[in-house]
Amino acid sequence: MICPRCESEKVELLVKSPVGNVWEMYICGTCTYSWRSTETPDKTDPKHYNAKFKINPAHIDKMLMIPPIPPLKG
Repeated sequence: MICPRCESEKVELLVKSPVGNVWEMYICGTCTYSWRSTETPDKTDPKHYNAKFKINPAHIDKMLMIPPIPPLKG
């Protein structure tokens, strides 16, 4: 399986539905994107995932962890 957001192959099964084996939830070990197996292809398939939301794994280490808080307006 390939992550829809960063196209990493470090995807793991996070959890299965507690009743009825209806869905599975996956998480990417590279970019931490997570999704359910029942979501639409634009959320689960790298070919259909919106390109403007893709992440290059080489840039992850340079990304800020918390967005800075802007100064208060006077």
